[in-house]
Amino acid sequence: MSVNVMNVFEQLESEVRSYSRSFPTVFHKAKGYKLYDESGKEYIDFFSGAGALNYGHNDDQMKAKLIEYIQEDGITHSLDMASKSKREFLSAFQSSILEPRNMSYKVMFPGPTGTNAVESALKLARKITGRTNVVSFTNGFHGMTLGSLSVTSNDFKRKGAGVPLSNTTIMPYDKYVDEPVETQMKYIRRFLATNGSGVDAPAALILETVQGEGGLNAASMEWLQEIEKLAKDIGALLIVDDIQAGVGRAGTFFSFEPAGIKPDIICLSKSIGGYGLPLALTLFKPELDKWAPGEHNGTFRGNNLAFVTATAALDYWKDPSFEKGIEEKSQMITSFLQLMIDKYPALEGKLKGRGFIQGIRTDIPDLAGKVAANAFEQGLIMETAGPNDEVFKLFPPLTIDKEGLQAGLDKLDAAIDQALNA
Repeated sequence: MSVNVMNVFEQLESEVRSYSRSFPTVFHKAKGYKLYDESGKEYIDFFSGAGALNYGHNDDQMKAKLIEYIQEDGITHSLDMASKSKREFLSAFQSSILEPRNMSYKVMFPGPTGTNAVESALKLARKITGRTNVVSFTNGFHGMTLGSLSVTSNDFKRKGAGVPLSNTTIMPYDKYVDEPVETQMKYIRRFLATNGSGVDAPAALILETVQGEGGLNAASMEWLQEIEKLAKDIGALLIVDDIQAGVGRAGTFFSFEPAGIKPDIICLSKSIGGYGLPLALTLFKPELDKWAPGEHNGTFRGNNLAFVTATAALDYWKDPSFEKGIEEKSQMITSFLQLMIDKYPALEGKLKGRGFIQGIRTDIPDLAGKVAANAFEQGLIMETAGPNDEVFKLFPPLTIDKEGLQAGLDKLDAAIDQALNA
C-alpha cells in the first residue's frame, strides 16, 4: 500500500505553501550541493534556497564555528546590543569585503530578511531627500511587505497586498523595450528629469542588476552606469537590491562591481548569513546615516548565530581563487545552456542571466515548468522564474565542484529532452 508522504502538510499546512508542491518529497539531510529525502534518495541542488545557500548545505567550517559558539553558551538573541559575534562580523566584513573594494559604507541590521533591508532602504531614502516617490523597474521583485511590494512589478504578488500600492513609479528595465541604451535612457530621462511628465521627483531609484524572480534579466553595464548618472542628476539616491544576485551569485561579491558604480544604498540578505540563517544588511554611504536611535528597528535584527556563520563565510573571499573558480564554472554553465539552445531548437530558447544566476527562457507555454518537474524526477532541484514562469533557472551553490556541476547539467539535459519528446 502506497503512503502519501505529503499527507500531513496537505492536511495541516496552509494552502499558501508552494515549494512543497514543486518538490513533493520530505527532505531530511543535506550536504554541500546535495539534498536527501527521508527515503535516502539523492538530489543535486540547483536551487540553493532561492539564493540563500550560495556556499551549499552544512559547510564544515561554518558548522564547526556555530557548534563551538552554541556550546560555549554564546548569546543568541540581543536585539541591537553590542555582542562579540556582531563585532567580529563587522570587522571581517570591513576588512574582507569593503576595504579591498575601496568601499565606504555604514552597516545597518534592519531585521532578518531581505524585505526588511528593502523597507529600511526606502524609508531612509525618503527621510534623506524629503521626497515620497520611488522609481522601480519592470519585472523587478523586492519583497512581500507593503513597501517592498510597492516597488515590485509582479501582478500576482501585488494583488496579494489587498490595498493600493502608491508613491512609486515603474520605468522600463534594460531591454524591456527593444531599443539601444541611449534610446531607453532618453525615454526614462524625459519622464524623470523634465517638467510636465506628471511623475513626482523620486527619492530613489531601486533596481536589481540581474532580476532573479523577474526572469533572469541582466542589465548591461552601460545601462547601470547611465542609471547612476541619472540618479545623481535628479537628486535621487540609487538603491541596488543585491539580495539574490549578490554575495557572488552574479560572479563578484557585489553584482554591480563590473559596472564600476557606487550605489548610495545596498540591500543584502539571503546568502550573507552563509549557512542559511536569517540575516539582512542595509549598507549606505556614511553621509546618509541620519537615523535617530531606534527610528527603525526589529526584534530579530541581532541574530548572533547568523553573525557567526556569516563571519566564517567571508573566509572564502580572502582567497582570490574562490572568485576565479566562480568565473570558470559560470563559463561551464553558459556554454552548456547555449549547447541546449542549439541542440533543442524546438525549445525556442534564449540565454538569460550571468554568473551562477543563469537559465533559458522559452515562450512555449508551460514548457519551463515541465523541464523543472522532469528535473525533479531526474534527481535535480531547480525552479522557474519570470512573470509567466517562462524561464527555468540554474542556481547551483558557488562551492559546487566541476564534477557535481556537470552531473547536474546532464540531468537537466535529460529533463529538457523528456519535456520536448514526451
